[in-house]
Amino acid sequence: MPNSSSSSSLSGRILLLDDNSLGLSARRSVLEELGHKVMTSGAPQDALELCGKQRFDIVVTDYKMPKMNGVEFITRLRKQNPTVSVILISGFTDTLGLNEANTGADVVIQKSSHEVSHLVRSVNRLLRKRQQPARKPPASQLPKVEKIARRRS
Repeated sequence: MPNSSSSSSLSGRILLLDDNSLGLSARRSVLEELGHKVMTSGAPQDALELCGKQRFDIVVTDYKMPKMNGVEFITRLRKQNPTVSVILISGFTDTLGLNEANTGADVVIQKSSHEVSHLVRSVNRLLRKRQQPARKPPASQLPKVEKIARRRS
């Protein structure tokens, strides 16, 4: 698949974490083809060390891994880097009730035949979100002092 104009402007640095090497190489191929710089890790502890040494825009992690599951990994990653975007991929999202609220991930994706398209869309959405400049809060969320100052000017 050649780069499209929309995806080439959204290239990011992505870390993929999965103890399944076939899953890692398949996701890596797709994301690199879209222009992303991708690194992989087969172990959560190694991935945490990589995140301590390098900056990633997005970390994609599997849920079921030996020694540390995806939610435990996300918890440790968030302590190290609270602003990194995280995607959790699992074949157990329905069975275990995994979602964004209870995992700490920005996106939770069910492993399925649609996984790749969901991953690509989620990566693009998270990269666009990271590129948006911080906006001023609406007037209703401004501190009371600022509201009064605005009315007087």
